[in-house]
Amino acid sequence: MPETGIMNQVSSIPIEKLVPHPDNPNRMSEGNFAKLVRNIERTGLYEPLVVRPWRQRTGFFQIINGHHRHRALAELGYETAEVIVWDLDDQEADMLLASINRLGGRDVLDKKLTVLGRLNGLMSPAELARLLPLSRPQIERLTNIDIRKLSPAGPAKVEFAAPLVFFVSDEQKQMIESALSVVRERSDAKTRAEKNAAALASIAECFNLKSGNDGCDDEDQVCAVGK
Repeated sequence: MPETGIMNQVSSIPIEKLVPHPDNPNRMSEGNFAKLVRNIERTGLYEPLVVRPWRQRTGFFQIINGHHRHRALAELGYETAEVIVWDLDDQEADMLLASINRLGGRDVLDKKLTVLGRLNGLMSPAELARLLPLSRPQIERLTNIDIRKLSPAGPAKVEFAAPLVFFVSDEQKQMIESALSVVRERSDAKTRAEKNAAALASIAECFNLKSGNDGCDDEDQVCAVGK
């Protein structure tokens, strides 16, 4: 157990003494991880990791939040990492693992546009896309919005892609991919991800129509439900 003076404050701990939690559920795409690495490399700044004393080995700490930052720092050759040490039992650690990486707010559009506008004056959309969790087309679309024309009565109709995560069996995956492949060919979306999203929404819409006894036009949509 570390000295009490190290608890609940930012401390510098050797990288090799930080142990990833084996049950960390949070995953980051390789694309976003590369952006994380570039941001830390460019600025040298990052949010301190949250760790707890590792009871299996004195002087070592188990990571609760910050697994990707730890990996990024290691790849960049850092010898130490800034951490906050919390004294957590196993139940408290599990509660944080299940929540701390998933809890968050939503962007306020006008403030997001203001920040992007300032950044866009310093870097090109391509450069920003290398650092921000946004694609170049998304950045270009957002920076072209006139913030003065946003309605004070409510948010503008600007859509951001949101992740939808669920787990299926191999048989279910094959069935879903088969249905998506049929419907996405009718989509005008540019990327495969956008085509899949449009196809899934179309199938869901068809199900909703059928559930409401309004029927489903098989010439326009594919209804995989009940077939």
